[in-house]
Amino acid sequence: MQDFHAALQHGAEALGLDLSARQLKQLLDYLELLKKWGKVYNLTAVREPAEMLTHHLLDSLAVVPQLQRPLRVSPPAAATRLLDVGSGAGLPGLIIAVSCPEIEVSCVDTVAKKVAFIQQVTLSLQLPNLRGLHARVENLTDKFDVIVSRAFATLADFTHLSENCLATGGVWMAMKGKMPDDEMAALPADVAVFHVEHILVPGLNAQRCLVWMKRAAD
Repeated sequence: MQDFHAALQHGAEALGLDLSARQLKQLLDYLELLKKWGKVYNLTAVREPAEMLTHHLLDSLAVVPQLQRPLRVSPPAAATRLLDVGSGAGLPGLIIAVSCPEIEVSCVDTVAKKVAFIQQVTLSLQLPNLRGLHARVENLTDKFDVIVSRAFATLADFTHLSENCLATGGVWMAMKGKMPDDEMAALPADVAVFHVEHILVPGLNAQRCLVWMKRAAD
């Protein structure tokens, strides 16, 4: 795991993140748990640890610097509440919870065994700011400042299904590969794209972008 520790640390530094020794260990412990339980719980199609490091850990870490900019959430909250929709193995919500202990993270998924894995990791890594929810997002009643998705659905479906969870002044953050021009064009009039940015994931030769949206009335 020493090589993975160096690769993770270098990747985090390349993203401008200053993770503590404890946070790096938590992320590597998560990688071990994902390796152990991934096949049993059918958590991810990626099974090689080196690929998990780039495709999952660093890919999720790449959004953390953007989340830490206060201008993304209006009004800024002392303890921002974030919802990860269709979280699967906890990506990116679990990674955000480790990297940003000041953010209260909820990971929702309809697959019970995936939520059970998130809950197990929450206990193993001692993450008081993380919880797993076995539910359909459209049935949730809590409100969140940021709602994020990674490979969950089209932008229109993502915003429609989670609209009831978005707090006043809150934002949606969709992690995408290539620029989703067709999906942005298909958004309803009451959803506004206010920022799109490309992100570079260390060690991953693939296009990545973030699409930031809000209610048009906010």
